[in-house]
Amino acid sequence: MKVIGLLGGMSWESSAEYYRLVNERVRELRGGFRSARTVLYSVDFAEIEAMQAEGRWDDAGRELNRAARGLEAAGADFVVLCTNTMHKVADQLTEGLGVPLLHLADATAAAIKAAGVGRVDLLGTGFTMAQPFYRDRLAAHGLDVLVPGEQDRETVHRVIYDELVHGVVTEDSRERYREVIVRLVEAGAEGVIYGCTEIELLVGPEDSPVPTFPTTRLHAEAAVDYALGKSSLPPAV
Repeated sequence: MKVIGLLGGMSWESSAEYYRLVNERVRELRGGFRSARTVLYSVDFAEIEAMQAEGRWDDAGRELNRAARGLEAAGADFVVLCTNTMHKVADQLTEGLGVPLLHLADATAAAIKAAGVGRVDLLGTGFTMAQPFYRDRLAAHGLDVLVPGEQDRETVHRVIYDELVHGVVTEDSRERYREVIVRLVEAGAEGVIYGCTEIELLVGPEDSPVPTFPTTRLHAEAAVDYALGKSSLPPAV
């Protein structure tokens, strides 16, 4: 079994989900007392969030590169960045790194294409929805990606940063997300990407009239399958 390097803390709420899902997947596939071989580097999200808010993405990239190198030094065979938004700095993160990054967008795109879905709605932080780094990566896999309108993007982002990263889950916010999803399905979305690792704490497949693609779970499962030699890394673009 390869050693999975989890680069988390953004937020720790979702990183805990990664750890749980990775180990549940190993138990499902191997049974008994088997669990995943992992190393975890958890950053201080307050520092990263300040860099996001101030547009200091280069600083964030250098910080995550240092963390990824730490995972490699600790014995990780590959790196799993436990956040959608910070894949904006994936190129910086991998500079000089001697082990591969399992890119979350590639793992998500592979699952969407396997499901036969071509046009998807992307929910995530304001950065992920509005900026091209993530949407373009998905589009390069042949997907047509929709995002909510400005007001809905603000709602989705606010719930993530004001509630979910702090472990707050409310029925009112769940209903707001359902309304956003319905509007995008009416606009032609054939599936919904839960493109922020905290979103899965709030909504599930039952909250959407079309198939959902929970990136945390998909990423964790792809990591385990690669670690166990069941599959190769998802094709990059």
